[in-house]
Amino acid sequence: MEKGQNLTINGSGNYPGGRYDKVSIRGEGTIESNVECSTFHIYGTSEALENVKAGSVKVIGETVVMGKMESGDMLVMGTLSIAGESALKKIKILGTLEVGERLSGETANIKGSISVGGDVEYERFDLSGGFEIKGLLNADTINIALRFGNSSAEEIGGGKITIKRKTSLLPFVKDEGSLVVKVIEGDEVFLENTTADIVRGKLVKVGSGCQIGRVEYSTDFIQDKHSTVKMSEKI
Repeated sequence: MEKGQNLTINGSGNYPGGRYDKVSIRGEGTIESNVECSTFHIYGTSEALENVKAGSVKVIGETVVMGKMESGDMLVMGTLSIAGESALKKIKILGTLEVGERLSGETANIKGSISVGGDVEYERFDLSGGFEIKGLLNADTINIALRFGNSSAEEIGGGKITIKRKTSLLPFVKDEGSLVVKVIEGDEVFLENTTADIVRGKLVKVGSGCQIGRVEYSTDFIQDKHSTVKMSEKI
């Protein structure tokens, strides 16, 4: 396929990969090999059997990528599942993102949920919802509002790390989100509703709802009376 052609699927069927200008699926489509395009817009259901590389991605329905994925701007209002490593430069997730291996990029704005089988690395990571990260979450700035469920990560590292509980606006939803992580390490660390083995930082503030094994700090340490810290040490 020569770049400049469009792939538009309004019904259902299997289509070859290749180089396209725009890919638009409004029905149910399967792309059988590697695809590279300027825009990748899914309004129905799609499956890419190999790798996807796109400038702009929009998923309103449900998309499965069986290989790796690389993109510039991405908006997900439905569900996007990627089996392999993913380099997604700027993401806005209003639904669900699942990545089987490592996830990296520049800015992440998530108001839904993500599940990642490896490390996550961004310059700025903002999340209001829930997450499961099997490896390290690393970003210069991390802002997490635990809105629902039990979130988890192996480790969290960065410059300024803020993890807060976020109560639901719905009167019949009483649950708050919580986080379980082995190690948190940053320059400035503020925590709520967090269970961690070790927290390290220059300034560490442990707010309400926390269970911390050990805090190591170099400048200042503040602890809420409704949290438990087994051991703290200025280093």
